[in-house]
Amino acid sequence: MKPSFYDLNYSDLERVLNQNNLNGSAAAVLFNWHYKKKEKAQCYENIAKDSVAFFQNNFDFSLPEIDTVHESKDRTVKFLFKLKDSYKIETVLIPFHNKYSLCLSSQVGCAMNCSFCFTGKQGFKRNLTTNEIVGQFLQAWRWLAKNRLGEERILNIVFMGQGEPLHNFDAVKKACEIFLSQHGASIGVQKITISTAGYMPGLKRWSQEIPGVNLALSLHSPFAEKRNELIPINVKYPLGEVLAYIDKIPLNKKQFITYEYILIKDFNDSSDDAKQLGMILAGKRAYINLIPFNSFPGSDYKCPDVDKIEKFKEVLDTFKIPTLIRGAKGDDVLAACGQLNSKI
Repeated sequence: MKPSFYDLNYSDLERVLNQNNLNGSAAAVLFNWHYKKKEKAQCYENIAKDSVAFFQNNFDFSLPEIDTVHESKDRTVKFLFKLKDSYKIETVLIPFHNKYSLCLSSQVGCAMNCSFCFTGKQGFKRNLTTNEIVGQFLQAWRWLAKNRLGEERILNIVFMGQGEPLHNFDAVKKACEIFLSQHGASIGVQKITISTAGYMPGLKRWSQEIPGVNLALSLHSPFAEKRNELIPINVKYPLGEVLAYIDKIPLNKKQFITYEYILIKDFNDSSDDAKQLGMILAGKRAYINLIPFNSFPGSDYKCPDVDKIEKFKEVLDTFKIPTLIRGAKGDDVLAACGQLNSKI
């Protein structure tokens, strides 16, 4: 089986050209063609014939196949992608002001087994390759170009789909390098966010290897017993240890850490929960996203009432922490936060 072209970052591509005595300028041409122009056909423009033949004979340019598309009433789009081994993953395009954020999956299923997340119920199957991650972006963009002409503007990429991104660090890192390359997609470093449940081995690598990319921590409870129920790896990597490590990471001038907090009725939505959350995050370069729980088949959790959500935010406001209540997008097609599960 041929290796995928979309597994190569820019330096990989330059190395392949040099090792095979081909013109190194083809790297910029190919990245521009496939990532900036997002062309599907092979590139024949401004590239030597021997380079064309080399890539044609030695690399695969296929991408994950769109199996089904679900469009929400709020114009959120959920894709079900079929991979070469017949596993499936979900990807979500989230609209805002005629632009889009793209929520990418990084694994087939997830090993974290978080109780509030539908993905965790399907178990972990395997990591995605770089080309399968990048392919979600390219195929979503092409779908927009075909179905919503003039709206093919994906300005933000969030690794918040299926899987724990930092558990698949190498492929996620290389995908970020491809997205960030000025020769190709040119996504701004502050426009990419990686979400984690607090997987410390990957978190330590993130701070060293892709430090400019934003980080979002799934916090969900300041109390150990509750967080253990919601996020089982909290037993191995306790919240206090995770927060202490994050505090030591030097951030860029405009960089911030987002703390995600799923609000679950009569579980973690009390004033005491809010006060404790405010106390542990006060004084940090932090943003809090409050996410009312999105129900999924088989879950016993419920979403709090609107008044309870507002009161929770009011408590956090007293700690001077920027806090946003995040409205559900695509929940009518199970595309909202925590609802992705490619087995149904």
